[in-house]
Amino acid sequence: MSRLRVTPAHGQGRDRLYVSLRDGTTVAWYDKDTGRVSVLSGAGREEVLSALAPYLTGEVTVGPPRVPTPADLDRLSLHPDDDLAPNRPGEALHAELDAVRAAGSDGSFGSSGYSSSHGSLLGRRWRRWRRWRQDPRQDPRQAELLAQETIGDRLDRLEDAGWRVLHSIPLPGAARIDHLAIGPAGVLAVRTLPARKRRVGVADPLVRVGRAAPVPHLRWARRAAERASRALAADVRPVLAVVEPARLDALPMPPDVWILRDTEIPALASLGGVLKPADIESLYATARDRHCWLRV
Repeated sequence: MSRLRVTPAHGQGRDRLYVSLRDGTTVAWYDKDTGRVSVLSGAGREEVLSALAPYLTGEVTVGPPRVPTPADLDRLSLHPDDDLAPNRPGEALHAELDAVRAAGSDGSFGSSGYSSSHGSLLGRRWRRWRRWRQDPRQDPRQAELLAQETIGDRLDRLEDAGWRVLHSIPLPGAARIDHLAIGPAGVLAVRTLPARKRRVGVADPLVRVGRAAPVPHLRWARRAAERASRALAADVRPVLAVVEPARLDALPMPPDVWILRDTEIPALASLGGVLKPADIESLYATARDRHCWLRV
């Protein structure tokens, strides 16, 4: 019988299998996301691989744990209350709508009693979208939350291409940056605009959605990028991400603001030439600290 045991662990965005001795001492772990088996000095490589064999998928890299970078050390030193990395897309809207629901307001998620434990994330988004379409008089924050979740999900999928993403960054004065994406193509401050199959017209700085009055979304997007640039001491480009527009008229396109449909977000993975991996990690470590945003 093997003297090693394998235990799964989930947390901090990682999915790992830990290999330990019978007394509980950890001697190795397998990070499923990176395909790496890190082996400590308490057990042999072959013994560890034998214990993990039923769980390994695809090619794996085996070796000692990598040396932590300065950015890794900065992240480890953050107090949980100051770390913005766990924020969900639309974190502030979640809090607002949860308070409405708790108060029994008609603006809640509906009589079914929404709970984060009910169904998958995709199922919850579909239910919110369906309820909005059935009753457009519902709290418009529901549609805004769904849009932020849609853009947030697409941005999170860029991590395999070297991007790091933060959501719902609080700024002084009750303002927020919907999403901050840091990657090979630079730093992007992303403002989300729900369109819900309506026509979107852009006449810089105003944006009109359907028949609603024009709103200066481009001015707000630029303002958020300016504040992010001061906080990070780096160039930050404003982005307006439009979710499910029936038509998008933005001619001439503003020279300084990217206006993207939600379906165009994945194309960012093919862009690069601005930031190196070390720069990305350093900026991400700075941006995830709540304190860096307090004076912008």
